[in-house]
Formats: sequence, structure tokens, C-alpha cells
Amino acid sequence: MKKDWFVEWFNTDEYLNVYKHRNESDAECHIRFLLSKINLTPKASILDLACGSGRHSILLSKLGFNVTGVDLSERLLTEAKNSAEKENLKIEFIQSDIREFSSEKKFDLIVNLFTSFGYFETDKENFLLFQKAYSLLNPNGYFVLDYFNKNHLEKNLIGYSEESNENYIIKQEREIVDQRVNKKITIIRNGNSKVYFESIKLYESNFLILKLKEFGFEIINLFGDFLGNEFDEISSPRFIALCKKNN
Repeated sequence: MKKDWFVEWFNTDEYLNVYKHRNESDAECHIRFLLSKINLTPKASILDLACGSGRHSILLSKLGFNVTGVDLSERLLTEAKNSAEKENLKIEFIQSDIREFSSEKKFDLIVNLFTSFGYFETDKENFLLFQKAYSLLNPNGYFVLDYFNKNHLEKNLIGYSEESNENYIIKQEREIVDQRVNKKITIIRNGNSKVYFESIKLYESNFLILKLKEFGFEIINLFGDFLGNEFDEISSPRFIALCKKNN
């Protein structure tokens, strides 16, 4: 497994094909739900950390917020910028590794969605996300972490899946090794195959709660999905933490 697997994988057209089910209506459901739980003023400043192709950033901008999107992938940011231009939206997209990102701006809301956490090798690197989110928030600003629920994933992991159409075949193999969920993705097109990898650290929900509090956050709510169900350590598919900076 390559240490920085995300550098190559997120810069490919194949990534967009594998996750094409994460569409605009899916993102709209997420954003509408989150905004119903957060008291934001019109024109509030929002930071989308690991914004990918910009689905959430674009929806937030359409609603009138001042949005900044940050991602490492040049390919995904190009997609995001093109989408924003088509909609005539002014969004600041910045190419940066989350670990190195800094800004003089402060934000009223910072979101980290679609399990964009746990990619790195060490806890210190992974939890830089919490540290940066806290430091980049305005007083009384909000931070949302959307991550999978470790217990649910371990019990429901699908070891192998395959999908195909007239253009390609996508095979995905998943396993848990050394507290990381690893995925091997094989994409076959016109008889040629390419192989990519994902590897995400598995963190217990109680440990994440502890770390969020250590960095200074107050946890306002924990949800187990984007339908508003309360987080359950055993049955919830997601760990969605709505946090606040109280100073």
C-alpha cells in the first residue's frame, strides 16, 4: 500500500467514475440537513476542507454563503472550478494538502465530508485536521466531521463488489488490516486494467469524541446519518459530529 495513495487516485478520471453515485442530489440532502441544525447568518464564510469536485461548495455558494474549497487533487479542483464557472459562482478553490493548509481568513463553518479524514499514516497527521479547524474558526463557529462508524463498518464490510457497463468494469476488494480499512480498486477498460488503492484509519467513536474535546470543541450533536437519526455506536453507518468553538 502506497503511503500517499490519495495523491495518484484522486487525480484520475477513474475516481469520478467509481464515486459517480455521490451526486448533486446526494450533496443537497447533506447540506440541507446540516444547515437545519446550524444557525448561520446570511453571507457567512464557509470552508470546505477536502472539497473534492466541489459538490457541497457549489450548493453552499448557491445559497449565498462565501465559500472556500480546499483539496489536494488538481483534477478534482479543475472539475470544481468548471462547475462553479458554469453556475457563475464565485468560490475560492485552493490546491493544498490539508496538513499544510493555512489561511489568514477565519470561517463561521468548516465542513469535512464524505470520510475525508484518516488518510494519513500517523494519528498526529490525521488530527491536524481538528487542530486546523479549531484555529481557523471564528468564535462560536461550527465544525462538522462526517466519518464512517468503525463498529458498523467492521460488521458490515463487503469484501468484494463488482459493477460494469459497456465502457468498463470496476472491481473493489476490501479488508481490514492493522486498524485500517484497505480497498483495492481494479478498473478494466478495453481489455486494459488499472489498479488503485485506498487506506483509511479506523477510529472508535469514543476516541474521536475525546479528541474533539481535547482540541477545544463542544460537541453539540452526534448523528448516525444525514436523515437526522441519533448516533448509535453499534447500528449507525456514519459518525457525524456537529461541533462548536466557544470562544
